[in-house]
Amino acid sequence: MTSAAHADAHGGHHDGHPPVANRSSRVDSRLLGIYFFIASEVMLFGSFFTAYFFARVVVHKGPWPPEPFELPVYLALLNTIILVTSSFSMHWALQSIKRNNRSGLIAGLVLTFGLGLTFLLIQATEYTRLGFAPSDTAFGSTFYGLTGLHGAHVFIGLNLLLYALVRAARGHYGPAPHDHLGVELPGIYWHFVDVMWIVVYTTVYVL
Repeated sequence: MTSAAHADAHGGHHDGHPPVANRSSRVDSRLLGIYFFIASEVMLFGSFFTAYFFARVVVHKGPWPPEPFELPVYLALLNTIILVTSSFSMHWALQSIKRNNRSGLIAGLVLTFGLGLTFLLIQATEYTRLGFAPSDTAFGSTFYGLTGLHGAHVFIGLNLLLYALVRAARGHYGPAPHDHLGVELPGIYWHFVDVMWIVVYTTVYVL
């Protein structure tokens, strides 16, 4: 059997080019990428939580937070409500573009961005009124480290939302699955930021 006939017998000749790689996974590579990225972020937060509990349980064995430090629990609760609400508006934005509702998409992104920015501004205001610095004992270091890490993730999420909003205003995205990944990927990241804040709030302000 000639080489040409052998190639035809196994799916045809490829004109000197290698065959297209077989996609064994049904998950889009970009979605898979954001899932792996979030998994790495969970491990990063896990290391900060480990340091926090070590300082709380091992280093400082007394009341927590140590006197005379106090935390604005109710202000943090307000921030929690704001961030949870932003997850619903983000979901609304994604569902809107899936139904080809561009005005709903833009409105949802604007509302999510506004709520996220409000969260950051409230957190910055909280920092200015706490009365202690990161250098004040292990409590101050772990508190600012954990909440500051989350605040940095909110800031990154706001930049992703702004980019998606600019593209939406220019007429990008559509109802087809591959046409709104630019909204879905920031949405997944934003939901992660929201869930992580609930864990931070419960751990730092409630327990």
